[in-house]
Amino acid sequence: MSTMIEAAPKASPDLIGAYCCIVQRDLRLALRRRVDALNTLVFFVIVVSLFPLSVGAEPALFRAIAPGVIWVAALLASMLALQRLFASDYADGTLEQLLLAPQPLGVMVAAKVTAHWLVAGLPLVIAAPLLGLQFNLPADSLGVLVLSLMLGTPTLGLIGAIGAALTLGLRSAGVLVSLLVLPLYIPVLIFGAGAVEAAASGLGAGPHLSLLGAFLAAALFFAPWATSFALRISME
Repeated sequence: MSTMIEAAPKASPDLIGAYCCIVQRDLRLALRRRVDALNTLVFFVIVVSLFPLSVGAEPALFRAIAPGVIWVAALLASMLALQRLFASDYADGTLEQLLLAPQPLGVMVAAKVTAHWLVAGLPLVIAAPLLGLQFNLPADSLGVLVLSLMLGTPTLGLIGAIGAALTLGLRSAGVLVSLLVLPLYIPVLIFGAGAVEAAASGLGAGPHLSLLGAFLAAALFFAPWATSFALRISME
């Protein structure tokens, strides 16, 4: 009897180990396809860099439009990267194996979104302060910009995963994903850009950042399971 009790914990699936394995696997695959990962960052840099060329050399105008420009560019870059979140696993049969795994599919989805953010979202967060210097943003606003993107880009990835799962295997999936997730991105965009604007105007970015944190917490709780349900529907 004691032997059976001791053996029971070993038989339970190792969720943390499975999570880490999926993250490591996806990161290795991303390193083999560096061009795909760089496309998102290059797109982000190009979009942000084009605006100073189009509005003239007015420092006050630069500071006024900087939060919206950077956040819109980050949102569009995040949408650009959604197409490859599940596509390769769907094509090579890995996704079917994940559906049959003993671990909850929601944990596997969370691992894939984590790896996706490390490859496609984190570079945007790192590059944002350098691009913000083009718009003469003060140092405190740059800090708020980084923090808002740290809270907002994972939320965009989690919401986008639901759309990517729903459109998996469909024609014109990229356009359909945009139509599905763009309305859900708007609150994140509003409060993300609003946090930087509030910091630049001296009003304090705390409420905006708190709402971004609440959005992230809600997305972390609901999005993996909603994505799992959508993947099962798409695979049937």
